[in-house]
Amino acid sequence: MTSIPPDDLRLITVDTQNTVRIEVHGDLDYDNADLLLDEATAQLAARPGLEDLHLHCAGLRMVDSMGLSVLLMIGRRTTEAGVRLHLDDRPAQLDRLLDLTGTLDHLTASVPARAPQSAAGEDDVLAARPTGPDGTT
Repeated sequence: MTSIPPDDLRLITVDTQNTVRIEVHGDLDYDNADLLLDEATAQLAARPGLEDLHLHCAGLRMVDSMGLSVLLMIGRRTTEAGVRLHLDDRPAQLDRLLDLTGTLDHLTASVPARAPQSAAGEDDVLAARPTGPDGTT
């Protein structure tokens, strides 16, 4: 019995000292999206001085809800690392999806400069917790 493989996702990673560019070709969907998340996460972990992560999207054919979820996860991870995320050469269907979901500005907003790392004490952990509208956690 043969099975039909899902549309493939091919990634080409090009890096310099402060920048990584991942070219994305194919479908960013349920079957393949984790490949991009794994590659982006590995690049962030391997380069603590990274300043910019470029996802070159011209070769994207389709993005489903899992693909969007992975893009948002990559956005969170780059923000946590103090790295600017760029979604370069976005095809029209990706722009439409990001516009409809209100995530374009969220994914491409610049990040503040890295904060100095300090030893995390209990007060630091409590201070970092998000608070509700009435100031409670």
